[in-house]
Amino acid sequence: MQDKPCVLLLNKALAVLRTDLEKSYRVAAAYDYASLDLLLDDFGNDIRVLITFGGYPPAPALLDRLPDIGLIAVPGAGFDGMDPADLQARGIALTSGAGSNAEDVADFAVGLMIAAARGICESERMVRGGLWTELVPSSMPRSIRDRPVGIVGLGAIGAAIAKRLQAFGCPISWWGPREKPDAPFRRAPDLLSLASESEILIVAAPLTAATRKLIGTELIDALGPDGLLINIARGDLVDEDAVIAALRAGRLGGAALDVQAEEPTPIGKWADVPNLILTPHIGANATASVRTATEMLMENLRRFFAGEPLLSPVRPSA
Repeated sequence: MQDKPCVLLLNKALAVLRTDLEKSYRVAAAYDYASLDLLLDDFGNDIRVLITFGGYPPAPALLDRLPDIGLIAVPGAGFDGMDPADLQARGIALTSGAGSNAEDVADFAVGLMIAAARGICESERMVRGGLWTELVPSSMPRSIRDRPVGIVGLGAIGAAIAKRLQAFGCPISWWGPREKPDAPFRRAPDLLSLASESEILIVAAPLTAATRKLIGTELIDALGPDGLLINIARGDLVDEDAVIAALRAGRLGGAALDVQAEEPTPIGKWADVPNLILTPHIGANATASVRTATEMLMENLRRFFAGEPLLSPVRPSA
């Protein structure tokens, strides 16, 4: 029906939202077309909202060709690659799904931590390879309980991770650029101190220009040969070459990365890197997170088209 407002799905991974969106909107899906030019020939002047993920910002040239766009809606928590101030100057609002996936991502982070610390993936490969009786893990895994854990970023996800780790008896510290007076956990004086004091470091910070490659060689060496690095935030927060070099040299005990700088990641880059778990950015892929993110997206769209205040706007920094 042509009287329905038109929204653009920029990423194929967003196809899961299409059925819900089509109940109220005309959906222009970029993945249906061989080029954006062809899509814009069909929908360009009608598109009012663009839906994308953080890390996949629309090019300025695309926005220039969408004369009636008034909103960019991001279903997930992160909106990296998009500058709210630049969008505001264009007359475009920005919303996110902040908080929608915190619980499921926290569960996944703890799962990665356990898998890395206890050698679960290595042991599973041994069983499948018929090596149950021939081989044993190269060293006895260390217990998780009581190991100091540092969390980089104590937002909704970081706080949910910390809450879960209390059950393991792990001393918990965190670091972020701003104090959180109500946080029940100790804030380290700086990031290097956090890494030095921790045996497990979990990255749960947003990606900004200031945090790109925040975790580099100095921090990895501070974490040390018995340390574990877990990243469930954004790949570009971590210097991947530094992680690879440290794992190969035994300067880092292990790493579990759900996110990579380039996704899909070039698999050859990680060939023969020891003590490493890689997963394909699936921390938020669970029913509750998807349901909540979809509900937030639909409410933001409803409010936008109704001229009401948005549910979860992202405003320019002061």
